[in-house]
Amino acid sequence: MPERTRSISWSDPAILEAASREMSGLDLLRAVIEGKLPAPPIAELVGATLVSVAEGEVTFAMQPAEWMYNPIGSVHGGMAATLLDSCMGCAVASLLPAGIAYTTADLQVRYVRAMSASTGRVLATGNVIHPGRRLMTVESRLTTQDDEKLLAHGTCSCIVLR
Repeated sequence: MPERTRSISWSDPAILEAASREMSGLDLLRAVIEGKLPAPPIAELVGATLVSVAEGEVTFAMQPAEWMYNPIGSVHGGMAATLLDSCMGCAVASLLPAGIAYTTADLQVRYVRAMSASTGRVLATGNVIHPGRRLMTVESRLTTQDDEKLLAHGTCSCIVLR
């Protein structure tokens, strides 16, 4: 059986951390989309791309691949959870001023359909539904890009660290 390999590279995460002290979350995310700032290492690891951002709403795209498979021959559910957590966290970030951080307090994911390498590109969109001062709640959907079939959906709350 031939061995399969995969290599990744990433930019220094300190670049984004420093920029977050000087830029609002919305401006930082826009700079990532425009290529003025590097994507975070986790995005490079899982092959996720930030494709759109607005106040309180963020979308990531990813192409499911064989290297993401679990023992039963489908993409591991952790990939969906990672995408949903990322889009929801960044939706929160899009509402924050420079120098204000956040962290996920809880995450709930519901899986609807399995993903495989033949699924095609998927989109994960997160929307802030309650922009609280200390706690924000967010909802998300993971769909196929081509026909918008629902693959998973989730909710989370994020603590704003002032």
